[in-house]
Amino acid sequence: MIKSCYFALSRKGVDEEITKELEEKKADLQPKVVEIYEASAVEIKTLVKQPTESGLKKKSTVVIKFIEELVKIEFPGSKPVSEAASKHGPALVSGPVIFIFEKVSTLLPAEAEPEPEPEPAAAVETTGKEITPEGAEETKKEEAPAPPAPAEEAVAPPEPAPEPAKA
Repeated sequence: MIKSCYFALSRKGVDEEITKELEEKKADLQPKVVEIYEASAVEIKTLVKQPTESGLKKKSTVVIKFIEELVKIEFPGSKPVSEAASKHGPALVSGPVIFIFEKVSTLLPAEAEPEPEPEPAAAVETTGKEITPEGAEETKKEEAPAPPAPAEEAVAPPEPAPEPAKA
């Protein structure tokens, strides 16, 4: 069973079929995949983004649970992988599990999520105030502290003066 599952999913034709089916269902699957991913534990989020065989072995229960959630939304290729992972463990069928995780990660939003959070807060502040030259200066002052940090790192400590040569 392990070999047949791995063989079935590792064949180029099956990979292409799964990829094609995923592209066809992408619009329907993407919100479901994102919902499952966001509701998952941190361990599985890390494994989906950067799957490793050792990670699959250490976190086998969360991996199986995540794949079972993918089966519920009929994610292409997830059913045979789920069956094999449940029966033999994700580490023994790591190739197909990693393949599925790679396909899942293509449906997830980019990692640049933390940066947009401060922008809406700043937008709320500026929409409630009139923009005046003084307000613009305050905004510049708030933004100004970030650039000096690299400059401090660039300044090297003064070197001690060389000792005078002894005659």
